Amino acid sequence: MTHPTFHRLWDKPPLRVDFLDGQGGDLVIVFSSIGHDPGRPPSPEFVATATARGTGGPPRQALFVTDAGRGWASDPGFAPALLGAVAAVRNLAPIDRIACLGLSMGGFAALAAMQVLPVDVTLAFGPQHRVLARAPDRWSEWTDRIPADTPYPTARLPASGQGWACVFHGLLDDQDEAMAFPQQPGTDHFLFADQSHSSLVPHLKSRGVLAGLLEAALSGDRRRLIRIVTSAEGQRRKA
Repeated sequence: MTHPTFHRLWDKPPLRVDFLDGQGGDLVIVFSSIGHDPGRPPSPEFVATATARGTGGPPRQALFVTDAGRGWASDPGFAPALLGAVAAVRNLAPIDRIACLGLSMGGFAALAAMQVLPVDVTLAFGPQHRVLARAPDRWSEWTDRIPADTPYPTARLPASGQGWACVFHGLLDDQDEAMAFPQQPGTDHFLFADQSHSSLVPHLKSRGVLAGLLEAALSGDRRRLIRIVTSAEGQRRKA
């Protein structure tokens, strides 16, 4: 299989944005998690899902945002990086729809991006609800460094008319995080009782549903997205 060629559109540490070209008017923006090696910048994630490679359809345009500082969208360059990279893509081809995607810190940043860009839909897997003044936990090494004046001390769900957010949590170890998210119009919250923070995305990948979730989200097909979640043993959170 030929490996795709990434083109760097933004490189102002700690933020980097890489681009994979594609066809059509959809642009998917993926935000990386903290990664597995704290000594190296995170690597691009969800590459096949974002670009639709392996689905039999034409590849989509995609941007991949990595944050070597693991700042949960707190770096002052966050908004300039997104705006600059999207402007560079628009210079190449029209953009009709934008979807954001991310896991953990990446999911948190994907929700924050809805405050910066005209995002149509976001899929946020295991995002943290709050990043300041947390009790010591698995992310404290990084979240303790976030400045108090960060524009995103908590995850920002879209306001009415600001886009559609789909938030996913595994309840085995993320129940407190999940229940801290408010329920509001414009956001669908999906819960997986038998999955954990680290197993949720591998579970969805093993079920072969990640591509379908993104396609349903991009097309605005909420019924299909809920059916896919249910088929993968998830449930939509209800009041």
